[in-house]
This record gives sequence, structure tokens and C-alpha cells, in this order.
Amino acid sequence: MSFLELAGIQKSFGPVQVVKDFDMTIEKGEFVSFLGPSGCGKTTILRMIAGFETPSAGTVIINGRNQNELKPNQRNIGMVFQAYALFPNMTVHDNVAFGLKIAGMEKSAVDARVKEMLGLIHLGHLADRFPYQMSGGQQQRVALARALAPKPQVLLLDEPLSALDAKIRVSLREEIRAIQQQLGITTVFVTHDQEEALSISDRIVVMNGGRADQIGTPFDIYNKPATRFVASFVGTLNMIEARVADPATNRITIGDQGITLREPLGSTLKAGDKLSLALRPEAGSIAEGAKGDTALTGTVVSSNFLGSVIRTRMKVGDAVISFDMFNAPGLTPPAVGEVATLRFTASDLLIIRE
Repeated sequence: MSFLELAGIQKSFGPVQVVKDFDMTIEKGEFVSFLGPSGCGKTTILRMIAGFETPSAGTVIINGRNQNELKPNQRNIGMVFQAYALFPNMTVHDNVAFGLKIAGMEKSAVDARVKEMLGLIHLGHLADRFPYQMSGGQQQRVALARALAPKPQVLLLDEPLSALDAKIRVSLREEIRAIQQQLGITTVFVTHDQEEALSISDRIVVMNGGRADQIGTPFDIYNKPATRFVASFVGTLNMIEARVADPATNRITIGDQGITLREPLGSTLKAGDKLSLALRPEAGSIAEGAKGDTALTGTVVSSNFLGSVIRTRMKVGDAVISFDMFNAPGLTPPAVGEVATLRFTASDLLIIRE
């Protein structure tokens, strides 16, 4: 039986429906990320789980119990917000202890639990500091410890890393994942950052216009996008327009060049129909001896240095295709105007049907 269930969830604000018939089950100890652009409904779903918003329709169930009629303080949920929301007049120790004291726990038990939590986030030596004396990353770790201290049944994280700089975000997201796995707590994480979602999640929910366009593992979300939106939102992607040449043999054309796809075209397409394809920039190579059963030849239109990779754009017919080369000493990127041949495997070309 699933631990957290969202059944037929809808939410409207006046005439605007922001969440539409959302269904999902989450297992105990699972780390699920809700990923999507601003306004897609992901934070609204999180707030309905927490009890800060009431569903217009549908049910939130945790550990077999309907949560709809329970107030936020009755749901045993820990929540970490984008803003650290620490009490500025309290020390780190007292911030973490706050929920425990409200629950009526004895002082000795409170002190022991706070010590345990500060040890978990490696900030025991800062127990007597105030929030203004700490960095943003340290404050967010304290907020995490405060949320975990009462031993919640579900942990909710609402874009907790968005206010931090890039290096701290990477280290803190890894720390959050390690703590989550250590405690085995069911966690729902909301973000608009695809790298965050891909790197730490068991499953990802890609939200679009109040609905889940796709729910799956990071591997499937990235490599097998179910819709055009997922394909374009998650990772960098080439969207290539092609035409069907021979549906019986899965033959298509890009510009004046023919390719045979591995994925069947299906019975609904006929010769001359337009077709949308997706190709990741890392799938191809122009290096001599590059492996691949498929090739496209075009003219280089730009080459951009991005640090670890060099992203080159090549025009093939009406399409402009990007591909990445790993940066290495002595590497000479192709020059603008140069004719190059991109080699890749036909199975890397995905048909986008929605």
C-alpha cells in the first residue's frame, strides 16, 4: 500500500483551475521531485499536502488516513521553505527545539534531540549562534534540522535551495539526499531546477499547466520524454522537423538527407507527413571514427565554449542541430562555415508524438 496518495486532486482560485485531476501514489521512504516552470501547480500541490490549501476536489491520504479535514499542525509534516524562516531572536539550538517544546517534550529529551539533529547537519559547534551570524547555506540546514526534529511522517521541501549560490546548492542538495536516505523519510521536493530534480530524486513529476505530463525515474524522464513539453523542458534538446519518406521501412528525411529510424513510425503516418524528432546534444560526435549507424552532414554556424564542453551548432536543411564535444587540451572545434558530419545512433532520435 502506498504511504502518500493524492487522489483526483483539483484546486481552483476563483475561475482559474491551477491543479487539474492530479493522481499519484508515493511509497514510504521515496524521494519525489515536482519539476516545472512557475505557475504549473507544483507548489500548490505541496501546500495541499501540508494543509495550507484545501483541495477543491480530491483527497490527500497519508499512511491510510484522510488528511483533508486535518489542520496543518495535526498532520505531522515537516516543511522547509525557500526563505529560511528562522526566528531571528533565537539561537540555532532554540530554533531547532521550537517544535519540540510546543509539543510538550521534556527539556532533557529536547536537548538530546536537538544535539542529534545538529550532529546530523554538522552544525553542533554553532548551537549558540543566531541566524544573522550564519551563511545562507548554514541557515537552510538549520531549517532542515528544525523540520526533522519532531520526526515527521512526511518532509516537504519548497524550492529550499533557490536563494543559494551555485556551489552551495550542489553540496546542500547532496546533503539533503544523504540525510533523507539515512532517515528513510518520505520526501516531496519542489523545484524549477532540472539538474536538482535529476540528481537526487527517486522519481520526478514534470508538471505542465496544472497536470502531470510525465511521472518517472530521472533516467526515463531524460531519455524517454513522453511529451513535447517534457522533451523541451528537461535538459538541452534539439527539436528537429522531418518528413516521412516510407512509413513501412521507418524511413524519414531531414532536409534532403534520409535516415532510417529504429522506433516504428506507426500506422497513422503516411509518406509526406511532418514529424517531430528529438536529439540530445551529447548523442552525436563529429570526431573521426565516431561510432554510430546514422549520419547527417551540414554547415557549422556557431561554436560556443561552455567550460567542460564545447557546444557547436550545425545547419542541416532547415534544421539547426546542436552537439557537444568534451573540452580537452589540443581540441580544435570546427570553424564557422566548415562542413561537418555528425554521427550518432538511430535509436537516439526520439519521435515526439504529443
